[in-house]
Amino acid sequence: MRLLLTACATAALVVTGPLTATAAGQGPQGPVGGGLLTAKPTVVADGAAPPAVEASAYVVADVDTGEVLAAKAPHAKLRPASTLKTLTALVLLPRLKKTDQVIGSDADAGIIGSKVGVYPGLRYTVDLLFQGMFLASGNDAVHALCAHDQGGVPATIQRMNQKAAEIGALDTHVTDPTGLDADGQYSSAYDLALFAQAGLARQDFAKYAATKYTAFPNAGNKGTYQVANQNKLLFNYEGALGVKTGYTTLARNTFVGAARRNGHTLVVTMMNAPHGITEDASNLLTWTFNNYSKLTPVGTLVKPAAEPKTATGPKQGEKKSAESGTPNPPRSRTVLSPGQAVQSLAFRVPAWAYAGPPVLLLGLFLRRPRTLRRRRH
Repeated sequence: MRLLLTACATAALVVTGPLTATAAGQGPQGPVGGGLLTAKPTVVADGAAPPAVEASAYVVADVDTGEVLAAKAPHAKLRPASTLKTLTALVLLPRLKKTDQVIGSDADAGIIGSKVGVYPGLRYTVDLLFQGMFLASGNDAVHALCAHDQGGVPATIQRMNQKAAEIGALDTHVTDPTGLDADGQYSSAYDLALFAQAGLARQDFAKYAATKYTAFPNAGNKGTYQVANQNKLLFNYEGALGVKTGYTTLARNTFVGAARRNGHTLVVTMMNAPHGITEDASNLLTWTFNNYSKLTPVGTLVKPAAEPKTATGPKQGEKKSAESGTPNPPRSRTVLSPGQAVQSLAFRVPAWAYAGPPVLLLGLFLRRPRTLRRRRH
């Protein structure tokens, strides 16, 4: 009896267990972006051997075509440090008016980590704060921008997680918009490439990422001081477009850089690098540009799950919701493999139904025969 009950319970767990969890960075057919792009610490390239680099993970991709041309542990979930600010910018740029005035606060000035110099009581334009965020990686500028937006920092974190999911960055989870080492905060070299691709498609993001110098006001508005972009690629690599650097004690060096040559725009992302990150980024970019025609893509940067809403009305085949008046997307057909079909069917069965057979069998085995009950009278 015990063996039979155990078998029934085990069968129920086998059916329901795998359906309750989906690994980050994993789609229905394997790793997001292609089967070769695993989280294993191996280098994947086809057509030429890439130069050795110290980073634990990296991705080199063409942002125009979305082709991943070389990768190393692209889906490994690591601490992003300030490269996460690329996602912060993706969320805040379309929400904030560049000419808005923001008054610095004690909370801005008191934040830990890298700062550009936001002083309590001083006025800054949103535009200048974005410059401080991109060039100096100012956590104080990030805090001021988040506080200026509706809902403050908590709402920004929520929107960042939503944005990551929207563009297919399934390896990313945000708990601090500055990128500081925080519990439960991680991303991947693949996701950073997605952020860079989405960001460089925006004119304002690309402008901030490529700005070399800006001037920030001193305390008391007594003159200004020069702020230089921390991304050294901008100063010593032909065709560089900048983007974002990062460093914390736990994350070590992280990097997002891009360059345009010979009609191709490439992005390189690196995580958990001990040193020499600019040189390694330059070597990877140069190798890819030089061998571009020889390389076969080893994966792709996924497209956003949902297209942005437009004001042109519903597309052909869309129906408006009776309650909200917003268009509902047409249903799409998905062809399931036999294994997926079984799992899909299992999802439709209520959880309590799996416990039914074992309980019924238990009742049958625990019911005492009538002959035994008569003997005891």
